[in-house]
Amino acid sequence: MSPKQHRGEVTSDLLLDAALRVFVTSGEQGLTVNAVVRESGVSLGSLYHHFGSLDGLIGALSHRWLDRLLGELTRALQGADGARAGVAGAVRAYLAFVQEHPGPALLLHSPLADRKGMARGREFRDAQEARVSEVARWIQLGIDAGELAPLPAPLIESLLMGPVVAVARRSLSGIDDVDLDEAARLLPDRIWRSVGA
Repeated sequence: MSPKQHRGEVTSDLLLDAALRVFVTSGEQGLTVNAVVRESGVSLGSLYHHFGSLDGLIGALSHRWLDRLLGELTRALQGADGARAGVAGAVRAYLAFVQEHPGPALLLHSPLADRKGMARGREFRDAQEARVSEVARWIQLGIDAGELAPLPAPLIESLLMGPVVAVARRSLSGIDDVDLDEAARLLPDRIWRSVGA
C-alpha cells in the first residue's frame, strides 16, 4: 500500500469512527456533515472525496459493521457440530455482538438503518453476498442432512434471526427488561423448535 493509499484509509477510518460516535451521542438528527467533520477533525472536502455524501458515509459505516456481525454469525454456524449447535452458536454470537459493540448494534438496529435497508435492500444484500451465501449454504446443508425443516431458506433465516433481532432491538431501545445473557440461554431451544426437522 502506498503512503497516499494509507493516508486515505486512515482518513476514511477517522470519518467512519467519528460518524458512529456522533450517531451514538446525538442520534440520527445530530448526524450531520458538519458534526462528523467537527468530531473527526477531517476536512469537509475529504468527507465528500471518500464517501460522496453523508448518505455514502452512513452506508459505508453500516456495511462495515454489518460485515463484522455477519462474519461472526457465519463463524458460529460453520464452527458448530450440527444444525442445532449452529442455531445456538448464532444466537449467542448475535447477542454477544450487541453486548460488545452497543454503538454499532444501535446503528444497525436503528430506524435509519431500517429506512436505508428498505430503500436499498437489494444493494445492501448484494454487498454482503459472500456472507449471505455462506449462511444460505449452511441452511441448505442442514436441510439436505435432514436436520433443518424443509422450508425455503429465507424462512429458516427469518425464524432463526427474527426473535434474536427483536430481543436485540428491545434491549437497545433502552427498555431495561431484557437480559441478553438469559436470552442467549433460552432462545436457542425455542428457535430450534421452529427450524428443526
